[in-house]
Amino acid sequence: MIPFYKYHGAGNDFVIIDDRESRFDTSDVELISKMCNRHFGIGADGLMLLREINGYDFEMVYFNSDGRPSSMCGNGGRCLVSFAAKLGVVSSECKFMAVDGEHKAVVHSQDDISLEMIDVDQIENIGKSDLLLNTGSPHYIVVSDDVDSIDLVTEARKIRYSDRFKEVGVNVNFIQRTSDGIQIRTYERGVEAETLACGTGVTAAAIASHELGWFESPVTVNAVGGKLNVSFDVKGHTFFNVWKRGPVELVFEGQYFVEGGK
Repeated sequence: MIPFYKYHGAGNDFVIIDDRESRFDTSDVELISKMCNRHFGIGADGLMLLREINGYDFEMVYFNSDGRPSSMCGNGGRCLVSFAAKLGVVSSECKFMAVDGEHKAVVHSQDDISLEMIDVDQIENIGKSDLLLNTGSPHYIVVSDDVDSIDLVTEARKIRYSDRFKEVGVNVNFIQRTSDGIQIRTYERGVEAETLACGTGVTAAAIASHELGWFESPVTVNAVGGKLNVSFDVKGHTFFNVWKRGPVELVFEGQYFVEGGK
């Protein structure tokens, strides 16, 4: 039996495991995929382990729902900070290690978390208004007049499986300027479907909105699953002191039965 916790950040949902004793087999792709499966498992966009690491409050180890290790997940990071606070591992502020390096976070409450993201200094312009940037994960930004009407999976896969991106993959975001910020819909690689929110995608959209001349910091981004806020400092085309704040919720906890005790 594997004890687990189910969290979501603006609808972006995760299975979280307290693995401070490093017992979980990170090479078991099939197990991770089954746990994340929405029909035969717990159901989640990804799975995270909270582990101990020298010099930091904890380490974040993240897997996409396909069972494979992934790049940084911003909403996952916020959920893991909330979980760490629940366990008493951290209090109001913390510092942890993730696949893209060190992150700081602020616990306003267990359901309201701010996370510092990496600096962004390379933004590629593609075509008339598309942008490509890395906010811990690679994101392709497409400007739309009506994100609600888009056949998101079909259109996103044209980019995600294009010659340039088909091997490594890319997350695809369609964004629309609104009166109070940005509306966004995101297709995530590894999940290979639309997710209700994506932390690195929301961050990429906010930075893109500045590059497009839409907004100054802070930027409100409305994802399908909820509202998040992104603030940053900028010098030229370098974005630093990037922080993302938004909601987190513990949905339920339980134990996952592993047949055969694997």
